[in-house]
Amino acid sequence: MTLPGGTLTLAPDLTIHRMGYGAMQLPGHGVWGPPRDRDEAIAVLRAAVEAGIDHIDTADFYGKSVSNELIRAALHPYGDELHIVTKVGATRSDDGGWVHLRTSEAVVAQVHDNLASLGLETIDVVNLRMGSAEGYGEESIADRIGALVELQQQGKVKHIGLSMVTEAQLAEALEITPIVTVQQYYNLVVRGDESMLRRTAELGIAYVPFFPLGGFTPLQSGVLADVAARLGASSQQVALAWLLQRSANIALIPGTSSRAHLAENIAAASIELSADVVAELDAIASAGGAGEVDAA
Repeated sequence: MTLPGGTLTLAPDLTIHRMGYGAMQLPGHGVWGPPRDRDEAIAVLRAAVEAGIDHIDTADFYGKSVSNELIRAALHPYGDELHIVTKVGATRSDDGGWVHLRTSEAVVAQVHDNLASLGLETIDVVNLRMGSAEGYGEESIADRIGALVELQQQGKVKHIGLSMVTEAQLAEALEITPIVTVQQYYNLVVRGDESMLRRTAELGIAYVPFFPLGGFTPLQSGVLADVAARLGASSQQVALAWLLQRSANIALIPGTSSRAHLAENIAAASIELSADVVAELDAIASAGGAGEVDAA
């Protein structure tokens, strides 16, 4: 099935629709514990695939295995057309806190945790997540990338991506292995990552904004609300449409635990924003910075 918004080719064996699905909202409050409605969570995942979504972004630390186990319950055995993207570099404390865990040994263990909870022998894309709520670090990531390359050689990982990294870290990783995607904090209001967006476009790497609708702090803009009202769309739909028109290498992973909201997100890819509307939205001031990102 073809979705609106077009496709991106990340590698010779990996082409995806630009509209995907993010699983972070499936667990309970604070991305922790069981979902509010397990049946609806499973129905949302199945509806996403039935609608043509072919890539799902997840992580074993979403809920601690909750998202992955729901994905497995809803969709396993996975069809060849469905691509699972996960991330490593964090874990959760017993009380649900977010804990960075990025040694090479931890990265390897987290890949195996994702394989087990998803019921996979190979993961299509594993993103190494760096950065923090304070912003982007400058440390070398070569050892962690090397660990992922070893897993790739073992057949555990097909492709490697990055999340919350600097351009220097991207360059370092590219000296070691191809990178298919970079997942960063970016949306209509928070645009501090424009340089990375341009760089990935130049390199032909997919740029995937996390928190495309603001995350735990929904996007607030009078201009956005006015534009949405004129177009007969929701503010969230306009924000997603703006991202798709912002750069041809952007892929989206908006998350939801509601089938109705899922349908709205998919419909956003059909919205065409005129040049005047884009200019109006572009004028919204950037909040900049990395913001609240520990849950990404």
